[in-house]
Amino acid sequence: MAVLPLLAAASAPPTVEVSVTGLRSAKGQILVCLTTNPKAFPDCSKDRGSVRMAVKAADAGDFFVHAPAAGTYAIAVVHDENSNNKMDVAIFLPKEGFGFSRNPAITAGPPSFKSASFTVAGDMRQSIKMKYML
Repeated sequence: MAVLPLLAAASAPPTVEVSVTGLRSAKGQILVCLTTNPKAFPDCSKDRGSVRMAVKAADAGDFFVHAPAAGTYAIAVVHDENSNNKMDVAIFLPKEGFGFSRNPAITAGPPSFKSASFTVAGDMRQSIKMKYML
């Protein structure tokens, strides 16, 4: 009888524990995108298989994202300070904070999927540092 809970735990989808640091305020929410699709990164709206969620900014220090299965993923986060469910921009520069798994260097535009991707084979952790342009 004790075998059933162990089998259920072994077949559960992997969980990524995410820690977001460097928020300039606890206002609003963090929009989270977890995808395996390089063409849909960093905007998950083009990926039906992506995991999208919103986390209160005050709770962003530690939260969990459930990956659909093992694989190679990348995470993009936006600090949606005014809770309008999108990243606000001014003259092509983000007015709100953003960050990516593996904290790749940011030059012009978002990083590549490859530079932000990581392998999920079981439960793991990603620490993401927010960046603000304005």
